[in-house]
Amino acid sequence: MNGVPPVVGPDDRFFWDGVNAGVLLLQRCADCGAPRHPPAPLCPACGSAAWTTEAASGRGTVHTWVVPRHPVPPGFEAPYVVVLVELDEGPRLVSHLVGADPADVRNDMAVEVAFEEVANGVRLHRFHPATASG
Repeated sequence: MNGVPPVVGPDDRFFWDGVNAGVLLLQRCADCGAPRHPPAPLCPACGSAAWTTEAASGRGTVHTWVVPRHPVPPGFEAPYVVVLVELDEGPRLVSHLVGADPADVRNDMAVEVAFEEVANGVRLHRFHPATASG
C-alpha cells in the first residue's frame, strides 16, 4: 500500500513517533482533561496550551467509511476502504481498514489498530476487524 511518508510538524510529531514505535498516542489537555485528535497546539474545549500524551487502547468502531473507486492513487490497489474510527477514548481518526471485504464493512463495526511498514521504513496505522477477544 501507500509508501508516502506523512508530513510531520511540531504539533503532531509525538503522534508519528508513537506510530513508528507501534503505539497509538493521543493528546489530552493537561488543564481540563479533554482528549483530542487531530493534534493541535490549543485545547478546543478550554483553550489551554498545556497538554500531555497517552497511549490509546487501539480499539474503536467504524463511525463512517468510503470505498474510493477512482482515480486510484499510486501505491494503492482498488478496492480499498477508508474509515473514520471512533476510538474507545472518544476522538476519531481517519485510517485504512484492512482484512475485511469492502462489502462487509458497516458503521459501528468493532475494529482494532495494527501498525504496518508500507515502504522504505514508512510505518502507518491501519485498522482491522476486532477479534472476539479483542
